[in-house]
Amino acid sequence: MKVTELPSKYNDLEKMSVNEILTNINKEDALVHHAVEKVIPKIELLVEKLIPRMKKGGRLFYLGAGTSGRLGIIDASEIPPTYGIPHGIVIGLIAGGDSAIRKAVESAEDDYNESWKELKQFGINENDAVVGIASSGTTPYVVGGLDHARRNGILTAGITCNPKQKISKIAQIAIETITGPEFVTGSTRMKAGTAQKLVLNMITTSLMIKLGRVKGNRMVDMQLTNNKLVERGTKMTAEELSITHETAKRLLLLHGSVRKAVDNYKLNNLN
Repeated sequence: MKVTELPSKYNDLEKMSVNEILTNINKEDALVHHAVEKVIPKIELLVEKLIPRMKKGGRLFYLGAGTSGRLGIIDASEIPPTYGIPHGIVIGLIAGGDSAIRKAVESAEDDYNESWKELKQFGINENDAVVGIASSGTTPYVVGGLDHARRNGILTAGITCNPKQKISKIAQIAIETITGPEFVTGSTRMKAGTAQKLVLNMITTSLMIKLGRVKGNRMVDMQLTNNKLVERGTKMTAEELSITHETAKRLLLLHGSVRKAVDNYKLNNLN
């Protein structure tokens, strides 16, 4: 039996007080950090292989079904506003299409060939990479996509919470975060999903930093899509240039990003 399907270490959950439920969930969640820590070398290997590909115009594709697919889409959708890269560089695909983001599409994850059909619509090529996400490690939609991608010379990696499953045997880089049985037996939206989210954060954050999208510790290319981000960008610009809040905001809105505001100010003042 898969580790994620093993019976919960806790029984009679319905007889627990709310405090006992919350405390025990938190106790299990604490194990996720250590599971992710063990696979840092594998995550590092993936990121090191992604950097040169993306510098050459390659893209990062996520494949997943259910919770795993939604996590991939969340990570992919947050990269453009956070780091200012165009949409279509990090791409999340979910079994069943966009409608499956909100509502489960029955049997969509069982189609071995569907994900490869979808990847081909994007003109996938050898500069790209495919990361399959499946807590079970056996989801046909994910396994099939990785299999086709690898046979076509494309870098592949798999993120799973069960050891030695199909996804790990097919992917060139197997990232296995073994989080153990869930608090509610088989509910992989819990620890398994948390581990996947952490790994995805680590992949794209380290990748964006190494691609020059962070300066110091700041998101200097973030999109100014709301008042909060304009205010954050204004503060960063003011601190970097030692200018007033009003001047910083004017420069920021004029140039559209912290990086451009700072670079243009320095260029004009040097001249």
